[in-house]
Amino acid sequence: MDFSLGHFPVDLVLLALVAVFLVLRLRSVLGKRVGIQPPVLPVAPRPAIAPHVPEAQAEQAETVAVEYDIPSPGTRVGQVLQAVRQQDTTFAPQQFLNGAQVAFTQVVKAYADGNRDTLRAALVPSVYATFEAAIAAREAAGETQKTDIRAVRSLAIEDARITPQEAGTVVAIDVRIVSDQVSLVLNSAGQPVTGTDAVTEFSDLWTFERMPGVSGGAWRLASARSA
Repeated sequence: MDFSLGHFPVDLVLLALVAVFLVLRLRSVLGKRVGIQPPVLPVAPRPAIAPHVPEAQAEQAETVAVEYDIPSPGTRVGQVLQAVRQQDTTFAPQQFLNGAQVAFTQVVKAYADGNRDTLRAALVPSVYATFEAAIAAREAAGETQKTDIRAVRSLAIEDARITPQEAGTVVAIDVRIVSDQVSLVLNSAGQPVTGTDAVTEFSDLWTFERMPGVSGGAWRLASARSA
């Protein structure tokens, strides 16, 4: 068998390498988006703005085992969590993450639906004002938000703080949430303005706050940003 370069299809190999590079590059640009995207000004609808998802796939939500990451007691964050436990004996990191997952799905859905009552109860006033302004701008533009959380992949406690204030001690915990979503904004004609109807990975860093020992002091969202 002749292995000489004269009979080796070098040009085909080079074309294959170029094709692989382009596919990987395109995936790195389009295959991942992070955070709740801020509203944008309406633009003229563009056909085929996003890849189409088959109907059968769009109706099927994926069931995955959620990964939870809790800092060990020997770490700085772990020690802060133990201090929180000393102030509030009902606090448990795993239970907290379970509640954060529920709050995440509720807030994302409420924001998409424009449900101000749910958001007002789940957010601190300053964050609610930001969300409400975005909803009002969306409504004024005649746009609708379509968001479907297909799966929550992981929740990880990234940081924790205990801050004394005049009104009482405030506990803040940062949680990184990775999820698969279909999220897009439609104009009044039902045409996509931003986002995509393809399943996209979102990575968010949410900060939850509460005042231990205060009646009705439930955890509320104090910050939401891409991570």
